[in-house]
Amino acid sequence: MINKEIIAIIKRALAEDIGKKDITTLLTVPFRQEAEAVIFAKEKGVLCGINIVWEVFKQKDKKIFFKSLKKDGDTFRKDEKVAYIRGDAHIILSSERVALNFLSLLSGISTLTKKFADKIKGTGVKILDTRKTTPNLRALEKYAVRIGGGYNHRMTLAQEVLIKDNHLKAARFINKSSPCAASKRDKGKFDEERFRNSFSYLKKSAHLKIEVEVESMEVFKRVIKYKPDVVMLDNFSLAQLKKAVVQRDEYFPQVKLEVSGGINLNNVR
Repeated sequence: MINKEIIAIIKRALAEDIGKKDITTLLTVPFRQEAEAVIFAKEKGVLCGINIVWEVFKQKDKKIFFKSLKKDGDTFRKDEKVAYIRGDAHIILSSERVALNFLSLLSGISTLTKKFADKIKGTGVKILDTRKTTPNLRALEKYAVRIGGGYNHRMTLAQEVLIKDNHLKAARFINKSSPCAASKRDKGKFDEERFRNSFSYLKKSAHLKIEVEVESMEVFKRVIKYKPDVVMLDNFSLAQLKKAVVQRDEYFPQVKLEVSGGINLNNVR
């Protein structure tokens, strides 16, 4: 997964951390001194980012010796060794924090994703990620989701049409002046005619998957009959989710449902 984008991310991370120079290492460690280092796990999990670690050290010294004892996707136990490094002590000391930051971040994502994926195993349900990623690290974090057994939603805004609550408000599909509440937050009536006209235009012109987010059963009933590819049920209660699934299965089985908000390991299944 190492490409130009990832190489640039690592380069920026090293520059951010080291600055002009690693003053402590320069003042305390003799030049050309060799050192050995072992990376081990502080707790059990799913490994992700081992090739990133290697790339971090390689960017500082292509001759450094690096041996991975695990590969991405492997599980590890507490105190288990995952990598061995040997080379210039200055390189190891000035690069270790960046390497470990990447490894711990990505392994944390893959570990948590694996917990969710294991919970819903055998149900036919998929765990999807979001665009709520660390700026400039989206490619890496979404990779970690895949390593953990999850699936990527859209990588960018250009990949699919996803009409969310703010689009509904901005496009005035929700009429704020109306006293009839479509949802607790919108406090306005859903303008179905306006939505229908816009949705028809999207179907003809977008040539992409179309997903619509809804925040109430009332809006769900009105939206699903236009058969978008996916309807996202945002912050629905368990009772509402069951009703939505029953209605979808009975009348619009071709429409996929996506659930968002309030999901945790205790209620995901």
